[in-house]
Amino acid sequence: MQAQTYRKVLHLNCCSTMSLRQISKQVGIAINTVRKITSAAKTNQWDWATIQNMDDRELKTCFHAVRQQENGKVMPDWATIHKLMQAKHQTRIELWEKYRDQLKSAAYSYSQFNYYYREYLTKIDLTMRQIHFAGECAFVDYAGQTIPWFDVEHGQQREASIFVGVLGCSNYIFAWASASQKLHDWIEAHNRMLQFFGGVPETIIPDNLKSAVTTPGHDPVINKTYQEQSEHYRFVVIPARVRKPQDKAKAELGVKLVSQWITVQLLRRQFFSLEEINTAVAELLEKLNRRPFKRLPGNRFERFQELDKPALKPLPPEPYEYGEWMAAQRVGPDYHLYVLNHAYSVPWRLVGERVEIRVSPSTVAFFHLSKRVALHPRDDSPGGTTTNPNHRPEAHQAYASRTAHHYLEWAYGLGAATAEVVQAQFHGKPDYSIAGSKACQQLQHMAKRFGNARVEAACTRALAVQSPTIKSLRSILQHRLDEVHRPAHPVAALIPPHANVRGSDYYAGESHHE
Repeated sequence: MQAQTYRKVLHLNCCSTMSLRQISKQVGIAINTVRKITSAAKTNQWDWATIQNMDDRELKTCFHAVRQQENGKVMPDWATIHKLMQAKHQTRIELWEKYRDQLKSAAYSYSQFNYYYREYLTKIDLTMRQIHFAGECAFVDYAGQTIPWFDVEHGQQREASIFVGVLGCSNYIFAWASASQKLHDWIEAHNRMLQFFGGVPETIIPDNLKSAVTTPGHDPVINKTYQEQSEHYRFVVIPARVRKPQDKAKAELGVKLVSQWITVQLLRRQFFSLEEINTAVAELLEKLNRRPFKRLPGNRFERFQELDKPALKPLPPEPYEYGEWMAAQRVGPDYHLYVLNHAYSVPWRLVGERVEIRVSPSTVAFFHLSKRVALHPRDDSPGGTTTNPNHRPEAHQAYASRTAHHYLEWAYGLGAATAEVVQAQFHGKPDYSIAGSKACQQLQHMAKRFGNARVEAACTRALAVQSPTIKSLRSILQHRLDEVHRPAHPVAALIPPHANVRGSDYYAGESHHE
């Protein structure tokens, strides 16, 4: 029986002249019940003022016998019992059996054990009403209900997840449909949410999904990409406690409202792209945020404009660019690291050190001890190599710079003939030809051994005989042919007279002999 029934009976008994039968008809209970209530009031000498000073629990206790603890029984240590119950697969009956084995006859029965344990839980499982200040925090979560859509390009039915964000002070709601709940979509959802709010709250409180929290617990580990995004926008990530939905009650309420006013309506429609879904979500979201409150004046949009929006921190000039962090790699002796089957260089001084890698759609960045040490444009060509010349040691830089242009600059210092010989070494070959470079290196060694003047003269002679090869140049220099004077117009040697040599007269009379 409710406490108000007791109060009504006692009020009529104390403040009116109605009989017990009349009170019984007025209240709608049996006359014997009225008699018991009035008898208890008479026995305890209650007047109406005394009854008004009693709360409902005290009043009901006077008419209902409270379960009394049996004499000689020992109550379990409920704090310890509750702590042990947090373990996976732990059961109450197993804990009760241990308790009974220890105390024997002083232990409560299993039914009483359960009764008192439930009583203990009602006293510790309390929820505190939180007060959220303007611009202080936003709660984020994914709705459980997905929205189906048909992918025409691939001919498949897909499911769109609905991301929900709620500002703590104004209850202003954001919703966005994404292809999945993976890290890329999670990060993009935050970018769009902050753009929608037009500012950044101090704190964002997510659930413990893998895209947000790598390792949940008392000291949670935030996903590195998510942490990087928070540093870019200058907000703090504070995950809700595991299995504590009251920590993100605003998000739970936001998910409920989005499910009731948006998702239910969209489930009746057919969509063929995520863009179509988000267009429909935006239209319904506008209506939801402008729906009047039941207990407060105005609506979510008005409270957002008045309270949260002026208190939000400004957005950075550029939105956060998504990038995934890869496992750290040890730098090899060639000071290159493979990322998605493509090799990228890092400074040669990091050989033997472990370097972290961040891959974005446009760049590949390398970090050592949390400091960026290299940045390259992303190149997905498999088996390729991207090298920054400044990452090479000085000796490697000098070697890599030996191209046709490099050797021509040196050759022009000796003379035009040497430059022409150098060009001949790279004829039909690329400027970075290894064969051409080796030939020019041998030519430089000859210049050091024989001198620049002799090499220039040797090149002139080699070009004259149309043999501008290193082998010919070495032969010319070793046999000192470069020092032999050669006339500009060589004179043909006279043929000695001989009986078998026909003279010009013979050929002049050729027609006569015919």
